[in-house]
Amino acid sequence: FLCFCLYEGLYDDLNEAEANGNWTPQEKALHEARLKAKAKRRLRKSSSRDSTRDSLSEPLSGEPGTDPHSPKGKTHSNDRKSRTGKGRGLPKKGGAGGKGVWGAAGMVYEMEEPDSKDPNYDESAQGDTIYATVVPELEEGELEKAVNPIVQEYFEHGDTREVEMLLKELNLGPRKYEFSSLALSLSLEGKASHRELTSRLLSDLIGKVLTESDMARAFHKTLQELPDLILDTPEAPQMLGQFIARAIADHALPMNFLNRYKGKVDCDHARAALDRASVLLSMKREMVRLDNVWGVGGGQRPVKHLIKEMNLLLKEYLVSGELSEAEHCLRDLEVPHFHHELVYEAIVMVLESNGETAIQMMVKLLQAFWKSGLITLDQMNRGFQRVYDELPEICLDVPLAHSIMEAFVDVCYQEAVITAQLRDACPSRGRKRFVSEGDGGIVKN
Repeated sequence: FLCFCLYEGLYDDLNEAEANGNWTPQEKALHEARLKAKAKRRLRKSSSRDSTRDSLSEPLSGEPGTDPHSPKGKTHSNDRKSRTGKGRGLPKKGGAGGKGVWGAAGMVYEMEEPDSKDPNYDESAQGDTIYATVVPELEEGELEKAVNPIVQEYFEHGDTREVEMLLKELNLGPRKYEFSSLALSLSLEGKASHRELTSRLLSDLIGKVLTESDMARAFHKTLQELPDLILDTPEAPQMLGQFIARAIADHALPMNFLNRYKGKVDCDHARAALDRASVLLSMKREMVRLDNVWGVGGGQRPVKHLIKEMNLLLKEYLVSGELSEAEHCLRDLEVPHFHHELVYEAIVMVLESNGETAIQMMVKLLQAFWKSGLITLDQMNRGFQRVYDELPEICLDVPLAHSIMEAFVDVCYQEAVITAQLRDACPSRGRKRFVSEGDGGIVKN
């Protein structure tokens, strides 16, 4: 009946439009299409309204099977069930939808971390704030300036733990291996004791600050720099080879380090260093002896060994007469606190020689050591004083020791080797002349 009424109204409108006769055929067709669409919308709207009214209407009390007191027979305005007549009549989203709800049953909420970008983020409400010191990474030029003083101070105190602590305070970044290469370069220019200290340092830093790969990169860089290093240190290839052998023996370098360079080295200096390391490692029991590859430090050597080395130095000087070689040998011993022994041995050698040549050569040697500062005033005085104290015992083997000593002291004073006070302290033999038996045993002055 409803559809009939709608279409009847549609035909009435069309008849009225035709009666006017003012529209063109195109306008008339467009108008008819609009009227049909409008009728369809009205039909759809009225059908949905009727279905909703039927679903929400209360049942009559006289109808069988209905209970006016039953909760199913009542309509609740706060019911979350769908009212469109669609679906299974269950709550939307399982009861977890909408505002002001606690969520579905059994849902467990996790602790959410506060977001610092949240406008309501309160820094003071998040507990104690911990401030960490950020150390910027050192650049290439700054790294060398920071590392050089550390290595030079280590050569003085020899404490590897202090170096480890200082390196951990620096942010070396990916260039940690450059510390090892700089230490190697500085030790090549230093003494044998410095090279021994460097080998110990590299061994102690493995696993704490440096890794085997860092150490391998450091030695690789030093091998590449050998053409420049030999300008200041001609023995650099042999020394670097000893460093490599010592590092492999100390497990600071991997055992296959030398195998990486077989047939791949074009530089003659690098090849000489690798050959030196290979020879040291291939010798019988050399892995154990490599602990002393740089020799024993001056202060750690036995006193008898030092005395023997100084005697050999003086004997070679008397034969060759080369002051520079004698000075070089004395410096290599690295015992400045024991130089008084050289002075003592030199004087005793003069007393036992009974020759003018030995006196002149020894005076020249002591004068050169004094002027260069290699032998200090204290060491010079201690050496002469020891001879003064032992002169009576020396006279048992050298009867003319007193006269030779007086002559030697006078020449040393004339050449400004000793002071006037030390010259005056030289003992002289008392000359008491006893009278003959005819004098009655009276001592004459």
